[in-house]
Amino acid sequence: MTTPLWCLLGFACWTVLLALSVGLWRVGLVFASKVAANAFPSGTQHGSDPYWRLNRAHLNAAENLPLMASVVLVGTFAGVSTPLFATLAQVYLAARMVQSLVHITSNAIMVVNLRFTALIVQFVCFGWMAGEIIRSSGASIG
Repeated sequence: MTTPLWCLLGFACWTVLLALSVGLWRVGLVFASKVAANAFPSGTQHGSDPYWRLNRAHLNAAENLPLMASVVLVGTFAGVSTPLFATLAQVYLAARMVQSLVHITSNAIMVVNLRFTALIVQFVCFGWMAGEIIRSSGASIG
């Protein structure tokens, strides 16, 4: 298995870990009789600030997983196996994990700036990986 595919699996596992964390938080609240099992309306902010940041970090990861999946899978199917492509996949995954962890920890201005920087890194990796696919396939845009 290639490094980009391992990174894609890592991204998926990270997203599941975040989802499980949200679920465990909710189960803990329900078992502690602090809230009813139906007290978690979708699409509406609910719960404590740390819980809501964890919830949003999970949703952000779930929203961005298809982007990484598309570029890694297209690159894999196209036979792109350059060291740069592998490195970009690793940076992409690391930036996603940093973004999630930072999102969970705080909502301070500097932390939000770091979170945004991590998102930009992911988008740069996505674009660069797409460019590597195009370059490796010999195709041109235009």
